[in-house]
Amino acid sequence: MVHDVKKIKIAINGGIGFGAKLNSKQLMTIFKYLNEDEELELTTFQQLYIEIPEDKKAEIIEEFQRVGLKCYPVGSFVKSLRTCNFCKGEEEEGMPVAKELNRRIAGRPVPFTLNVAYTGCPIGCGEPMLSDLGVMKIREHYNLYVGGKAKGKDAEVGSLLLENLTQEELYDAVEKIIAVYSQWGKKREPFYKFLKRIGKDQLIS
Repeated sequence: MVHDVKKIKIAINGGIGFGAKLNSKQLMTIFKYLNEDEELELTTFQQLYIEIPEDKKAEIIEEFQRVGLKCYPVGSFVKSLRTCNFCKGEEEEGMPVAKELNRRIAGRPVPFTLNVAYTGCPIGCGEPMLSDLGVMKIREHYNLYVGGKAKGKDAEVGSLLLENLTQEELYDAVEKIIAVYSQWGKKREPFYKFLKRIGKDQLIS
């Protein structure tokens, strides 16, 4: 008797770097776990969704990580950082800060999917103003925006919450906001609705 293999969905990407790219070794590793009739889903969060056998989850994730792929849970979690393409170099555009912020927050459970965006300059290619939380690097400091909504007839840009933050102040502020949302947000309550309900001053009080 043949039993169907139970599969689970995970999110993967090439991590944070100069553009959203995958190399040939990463692609070949991904294709090992795709049947001819299966598809990869590309999301607006700069992630790919792939289904893998649940009983081999740990070893497959380990294999993905060996070739430089980053793996994240799917569902009501903080998504991996949506970024710009870092067009002027690692230090100038703040890539180390983006990597560290992503390490601290991506995959945390929250009431509803939380999108965090980062851009290395005021041009805003990472679309921080249209995300739940948005970070914009300006010279040597960082501005933090909240409450952006990219979709729907009620779409709106986020509003400035904190400005001229240092790296550590940025990390602390974002982690605190996520903690407040995790504690007080209702199940499946989008962040922009949560923000309208409690007011942005409550995020940092």
